[in-house]
Amino acid sequence: MITRPIRKVQSWLRALYDWTLQWAETPNAGLALFVLALAESSFFPIPPDALLIALVVAAPFRFFRYALFCSIGSVIGGILGYYIGWALMESVGWPIIRFYHVEPLWREFQSQYRQYGLIFLAAAAFTPIPYKVATIASGATGIDFWAFITISSLGRAGRFFLVAGLLRVFGPWVKEFIEKYFDILSILFVVLLFAGFLAVRYFF
Repeated sequence: MITRPIRKVQSWLRALYDWTLQWAETPNAGLALFVLALAESSFFPIPPDALLIALVVAAPFRFFRYALFCSIGSVIGGILGYYIGWALMESVGWPIIRFYHVEPLWREFQSQYRQYGLIFLAAAAFTPIPYKVATIASGATGIDFWAFITISSLGRAGRFFLVAGLLRVFGPWVKEFIEKYFDILSILFVVLLFAGFLAVRYFF
């Protein structure tokens, strides 16, 4: 019974992967990546890495452009998340927090974030920890805005340019690897996504 939902997730990720590969040869590829990165930084659950990987694998010579679009979109989305936490916490921020099931620890999380906020923000910008939670918390706790912009820019650009750069170098091999082991990688992707949320829940 457990294998059925796993297969559904794998099938959905496979369809997403195949669909995103089609964007690589269109004029709208960068725009799609930009919009996804922007949305993920403030409310959308799927990280932009999946689209970034698919695009760079399909068109490795555009790696710098895609990493740049992804970084800029993510930071702008982070600013939106900061604004949600700062000015729209009750009307928008809380529904997002409830959606990701981190509300039981939100009060304690806020208290810790006031002391360790910039460290957590840096970790969230570069790791699977949900960046959207960090952006909303930054606004809600009043983290210095320019420090927020600086750390977000360095963390997000560092992450996306690292991914795109590695794919540029090992692109053909990576594409073959993804095609061969897609089922296993799709499970790993979901595990990492949930691990990020668990990190927020139990360690912050």
